[in-house]
Amino acid sequence: MPIRTLLLFCLVTLGLAAAPYRVGDTFEAFTTKDQHDRTFTYTGGARLVIVSFEMGSGKAANGYFEEQPAGFLDQHRALFIANIHGMPGIGRAFALPKMRKYPHRILLADAENFLARYPTEEDKLTVLTLDDAGKITAIRFINPKKELAGLFAPAK
Repeated sequence: MPIRTLLLFCLVTLGLAAAPYRVGDTFEAFTTKDQHDRTFTYTGGARLVIVSFEMGSGKAANGYFEEQPAGFLDQHRALFIANIHGMPGIGRAFALPKMRKYPHRILLADAENFLARYPTEEDKLTVLTLDDAGKITAIRFINPKKELAGLFAPAK
């Protein structure tokens, strides 16, 4: 394949990849599994989408949600997504049974490109705030140990 054709192919392929979410974008519907291997399809209605990309932020978020009353995430119209893509089999053997003990729903990002559109910062949770039409009104990166509770504090 001539180098020009290869370069054109690469540019076209990159152009087809979905751009990261930005404020003003519409949050897309998706289907995934939760920690109990139940299919979950999101078609709208969330106010907050909280995403953990690594184990440390995920553990901190799960610790916080575990302390909340039953139905806490649903009451706040919030989704919690944990990245497990790339987790080795031995890690899954320990992590998934522990996740099943949590009373809140953990949506699992296990497909290779599931989180491709979600912006991320190291050691932070990504929080997308949505309006009633599903438009992203804010994107924040928070420290789960210090700022997670503030997402759910009553407005003053």
